[in-house]
Amino acid sequence: MKQLLICRHAKSSWKDPSLADFDRPLNKRGKRDAPRMGKLLVSHEIHPDLIVSSPAKRARKTALHLAKELNYPKKRIEYLEAIYNAGPEGLIDCIHSLDDRYDQAIMVGHNTGFTVLANILGNLSILNVPTCGIVVLNFEVDTWQDVKKKKGDLVFFSYPKMLEK
Repeated sequence: MKQLLICRHAKSSWKDPSLADFDRPLNKRGKRDAPRMGKLLVSHEIHPDLIVSSPAKRARKTALHLAKELNYPKKRIEYLEAIYNAGPEGLIDCIHSLDDRYDQAIMVGHNTGFTVLANILGNLSILNVPTCGIVVLNFEVDTWQDVKKKKGDLVFFSYPKMLEK
């Protein structure tokens, strides 16, 4: 079995309009929410074999916060340029490229691609994966190459505002 966690980056800052999109940092809420979501994953006994992230600053920082809470070595986070600005087909290609020795992977990236990806893989109807939202899908496969559309079973979907309820 393979388990994929699709995590949209935490809330980013628009304070400096001169920054390129790629360089936008997390804002105060994002810096608060990413560790909280990491703690949620710990409470669900998530122990990823791999964290792979977009190299954009807000995604990198989200991945680092998650890694810290999960006791995942930050030096082992893989940054894939292909995740940044990818649509669902490009993201599926990224999933297919994952090393099969890893059974549980967290992918950190961006919308709209991540919401569409979660819906396609899990045959879901999520209108929007909010910032720092996480969709966890199980696939009854032995290889990442066999991860296919509509074959993911939803384990859970959560986001920071759900933790406030």
